[in-house]
Amino acid sequence: MIYLSNSTKRRLRVRALERAANELLEAAGEGGASLSLSFVGDRAMRRLNRLHRGKDRATDVLSFPLLDSAARAGASGHPVERLLGDVVISLDTAQRQAGRYDAPLERELLRLLIHGILHVLGHDHERAAERAQMEREERRLARAIGLPWPY
Repeated sequence: MIYLSNSTKRRLRVRALERAANELLEAAGEGGASLSLSFVGDRAMRRLNRLHRGKDRATDVLSFPLLDSAARAGASGHPVERLLGDVVISLDTAQRQAGRYDAPLERELLRLLIHGILHVLGHDHERAAERAQMEREERRLARAIGLPWPY
């Protein structure tokens, strides 16, 4: 299940985003798991980034995993609903980035959703080997939902 919230005034194609999120979770081996997906403006994103990462600026996507790797792997005793975590996307930043890539906003939101889901699932891109692995997974998940990659 996807718990989607939009705290901006911008209208989104909610059903399409929920469907894409579910397809991405399925392709990532997490079919049936739940995810919180929030769309905010730059002001709220800056606040979250400052609070959780110590960086006083807006960013495009933040992820907050709730399950450790053992729970994601299916350790016994987990609740019936497996809430993987939260993905928060700044619509303001996504719009600017889409303009730079000459891509529709919807495509940029899907790209950020892929990136955020991979972070929730434990992927990172701090080191070169991690970055290469995450980029392979981003491309694989993009193919799974028919998203052209890269722009």
